[in-house]
Amino acid sequence: MHENFFHKLKIYYEDTDSGGVVYYANYLKFLERARTEALISIGFSNNKIKETFSSLIIVKSCNIEYKKSAHLEDELTVRSFVKSITKTSFFMNQIITKDKEVIVEAQVHLVFVNTKGKPVKIPDEIYSKFRPYFCDTIKT
Repeated sequence: MHENFFHKLKIYYEDTDSGGVVYYANYLKFLERARTEALISIGFSNNKIKETFSSLIIVKSCNIEYKKSAHLEDELTVRSFVKSITKTSFFMNQIITKDKEVIVEAQVHLVFVNTKGKPVKIPDEIYSKFRPYFCDTIKT
């Protein structure tokens, strides 16, 4: 069984439209924040990856399904885990819930690139710390 990263957040006025409903693009921000916090929880940050490995993690694609809306002052949880991984990229599944009910599901394809934008091997230090969060699907 793989582990999950969890990130909690609260919906503020700035996240919503005039009716108090979360604007759809803001869910992408919530997912990004959860991925950033996942990195931090294993001892890395985007800046540390850039400085230490001369690499960046970029989003290649994102498939998102909106099931229900979140509203002003809702408390949400983003659950993230690595679905599959290759030498240079990985798919992270992310699920946003409100009161344990799924409201958003996303699959994000993330790629390690050098500072010129060319794919590079995921550093072993990062790979090994992410390992407990991998699902069973490892691709080579």
